[in-house]
Formats: sequence, structure tokens, C-alpha cells
Amino acid sequence: MLKKLDKCLVICTIILLILGLVMIFSASNVTSYMKYAKSPYYYFIRQSIFLVGSIILSFIILRFDTKKYNYISFLLMLAIIGLLVGVLIYGKVTNSARSWFNVFGLFTLQPSEFAKIITIVWFSCYYSNKNNTKSLRKVLFPLILSLGVALLIALQPDLGTTILYSGIVFTMFLVIPISKKIKRNSFIGLLIILVIGLLLLLNNGVKILFDRQLERFNFLNPCERIYSTGNQVCNGYIAINNGGLLGKGLGNSTQKYLYLPEAYTDFIFAIVVEELGVIISLVVLFLMFLILWRIFLIAKRSKTIRGSLLCYGIFWYILLHILINLGGLLGLMPLTGVPLPFLSYGGSYLMCLIASLAIVLRVDIETKKGN
Repeated sequence: MLKKLDKCLVICTIILLILGLVMIFSASNVTSYMKYAKSPYYYFIRQSIFLVGSIILSFIILRFDTKKYNYISFLLMLAIIGLLVGVLIYGKVTNSARSWFNVFGLFTLQPSEFAKIITIVWFSCYYSNKNNTKSLRKVLFPLILSLGVALLIALQPDLGTTILYSGIVFTMFLVIPISKKIKRNSFIGLLIILVIGLLLLLNNGVKILFDRQLERFNFLNPCERIYSTGNQVCNGYIAINNGGLLGKGLGNSTQKYLYLPEAYTDFIFAIVVEELGVIISLVVLFLMFLILWRIFLIAKRSKTIRGSLLCYGIFWYILLHILINLGGLLGLMPLTGVPLPFLSYGGSYLMCLIASLAIVLRVDIETKKGN
């Protein structure tokens, strides 16, 4: 089985995961010690534990044929909906969002992260059954259910994850092999449902976006608002400017000294540029897009609709994370709090990312075995 793994995909993933651990330690040690009075190794150790757990999970995924997803995907979808309802009631509030479960005080889990991968798996299994692509009613069912999931995420409120989740659903639906007529009617039907839902919410005086979320749409010229909403992005610009072509050297960032909030999560790429320079940062981006290219090739080679849809969904899952994170960092779009694949700190996202890559590798194994 290991001989059939895509070597390029595996090697690039290992390099980026190791770099991610190094940069999480470098970007977080000051914040951990000075702001939270914890060990400088605190976030590094926690991410390492999640990485080991994720690798064990990936080997389990590699052992299971994707045909078995047909039996569990809908049950997982129902389970994640239950968790999203539960997190609204019992979840832990962080950064004004109730998005996490506190698990015995040891770590937190974010159900909305798992919702992305579970939706990709369920969509792939559901639409690979040709009986589910022949009528408008059956085609619309997953879209309406995913609309409910997006609403639950929006209620946390988590605008960034809602947008990203909706983007994954939309891009996956574009590649589903159904007739153009049914696809067009599905879009029209979903649009009507959305408009009616929004009108009902507005009519009942429900605010679609909170004031702090609306402020994020004022993202141009962030350094004019460095003492308010432009603080993070402007300090990110300063970090990138400090780095230049060759960087200040690993561990020598100045912006991580509490100038740049969330230096080890959403804005970690700014620290990468500051410490390692633009040239190394471009190499990092090249490795990310090389991984995406390999996933795309595996999707094209797959002999099953299920395998292709799984890979295409994961392709967009990773690509949208990269584009939205870097778009916010560079001030090209509003900040949404979306992690950067392989580099940002976050146990839930790391588990989902490695699990998704394991699914892609499993699809490639099945293609090479002729399944």
C-alpha cells in the first residue's frame, strides 16, 4: 500500500508540516510566555500532539476502501449537525464566537472544521449514485441540508467558516456530473430559498451581520486604521516589509512581540516572510500549489465518480483556505479568521487537513489497484 502512495504529494506534505511546526514555535513562544504566562513550548507541544494523532488517523483512513464511505457518510453528516447544534448551547466562547467544545479542559474541538470534510465525503457518495442525479428533488436535498449547516455555523457567529463552507459546497456542485437543466434549476431553486430565508429574517428584525463583522469589510488602507480595525493587517505589512528577500533569520521576528495579534494562527505567513524572506516564502507557496496540482491529477485519474468528487472537493477545500487566508493578510479582502494550510496553529484544522490528504492518497491507491 505504501508503495502506491503519491511520492510527490507525501514528500511535499511532510516538508510543509515540519516547517509548520517550526514556525508555530517561532511565532508563538513570545505570546505564550509574555501574554499567557505559559511555557514557550506550549503551542508547539500541543500542535505536535495533534500532528501525531492526525498521522495515526491518516493510516487508519488509508486502510479503508472509499466504498465504505457510502455506509457512514450520511450518519456522519447527521452527527456533525447535532454537534453544531450542541456547540451553540454548550460551546466555549472565544473571540466572540461560540465555536468550540472544551474537551475535559485538555483541548478544544471545532465542529465546523469537521463539517467541511464530512460534507465533501457525503456529497461525493451521494452524487456518485446515478439515481440521486436524475430528479431535481433528489439533487436539491444535499444542497438544502448544507444550507442548514451553513446557517448553524453563521449563528456561532463565524462568518469566515460560513463563507468557506459555502464556497466548498458551491464548487463541488459545479463538478457534479448531472444534466445542465437540473443543475440550472437547482441553482434557481436554492436562490429562491435563500432569498425567502433572508427576507423572513429581515422582516423579523434579525441582524444578518454584527457590527464587528461589518467593520471587516472596510479593509482598504489598513494602516490608516492601525489603532483600530486595521491593526492586524498593517502589522502584517510591517512584518513582510521587515523580511525583505532573505528575511531576518529564524526566530528573529520583531512583530511577534505582541505587535501582530494571532501571529501563530491566521497571520503566520507574515512571520514566515519576516524571518525567512520572500524567496523562501515563495518556495513554500510553490509546495502548496504543487500539492494542489497532484490532488487535481489524482482526481482526473480516478476511475470512479466518488473518487473524483472526493479529490475535487479536497482540492477546493485547501485552495479556498489558501486564497482566503492570504487575501485577508494582504488586505485584498476582509479578514475572516481562516487558517493557512500546513502552517497555522489549530488542532481541529490540522486533523481535518491530514485526514483529507489521506483520503486523496486512498483514492490514488484504489486507482492504481484498478478499483
